[in-house]
Amino acid sequence: MACNHTIHHHDHHFGWDNSIDPVLSVAPGKTIEIETIDASGGQLGPQSTLSDLGNLSFDKVNPVTGPIFIEGAEPGDAIAVTFLDFKPSGWGWTANIPGFGLLADQFEDAALHIWNYDKVSMEPALFGPGGKVPLKPFVGTIGLALAEQGLHSVVPPRRVGGNLDIRDNALGTTLYLPVEVAGGLLSLGDTHAAQGDGEICGTAIESPMDVAIKIDLIKEANFAFPRFETEGPVSRHFDASGYWVTTGIGEDLFQAARDAVSGMIEQISKGTGMTAIDAYMLCSVCGDLRISEIVDMPNWTVSFYFPKIVFG
Repeated sequence: MACNHTIHHHDHHFGWDNSIDPVLSVAPGKTIEIETIDASGGQLGPQSTLSDLGNLSFDKVNPVTGPIFIEGAEPGDAIAVTFLDFKPSGWGWTANIPGFGLLADQFEDAALHIWNYDKVSMEPALFGPGGKVPLKPFVGTIGLALAEQGLHSVVPPRRVGGNLDIRDNALGTTLYLPVEVAGGLLSLGDTHAAQGDGEICGTAIESPMDVAIKIDLIKEANFAFPRFETEGPVSRHFDASGYWVTTGIGEDLFQAARDAVSGMIEQISKGTGMTAIDAYMLCSVCGDLRISEIVDMPNWTVSFYFPKIVFG
């Protein structure tokens, strides 16, 4: 779609810092097309191998394009970002990075899968060891500058947004971000072709793409944290064939999540012959962690939903 402005991917930065000069100043109501770089910062590509993953520098991961100054935005306001369009690249990667992920202690070896998909039809993408994953492009990292001075890591999410990894920040969704500095200073990147809720191995289908957004301003919103609204169902292309579901139960939600995921990895491995590490990465891109109950003390229930359509 045609937008009022375009920002190219060379206008990117690493980390949040309110001293970074904006690359664009826009009035509320304007549209912007933003080019992104993949989460590796260009260190991985369609021809990458496992050795390339071993040379990955974390100083260059999760680059975000921007920042954008929104005219009239002041602390206490909220920036509303509506996702209007995605232009996928047709390739992506998923990796198990040692020391990173929900089950890092169980999967200590590096692994890398390069994805190729039809960027026009967006048909389900083939996972080498088996299965086809439905695609749903979205923005993994989007946020505003913090009021606190200095450079802040882009890895953890914050009250002003950042590495949220919410798979429903997709086409049609409007995301609201609390403003802490004049102009807000919006940046985004870390686009994904697909991800399950939880992103359990630490990566999704990391895939560079162009994103079209519309910017609006909500005066005196005073939101404590980001919030969003969707224009329709949030999982319609995963539901057609039902789900396999495993659970974890206990006093610790984190451990319950680990147990639920471990159960699904075991089920997939036994049922398909897939290696555990491949099942782990596959679960990360299409399986969903959900808190089923958190009131029946002292034990809580976490469920992991894996869509049957992947093997259908």
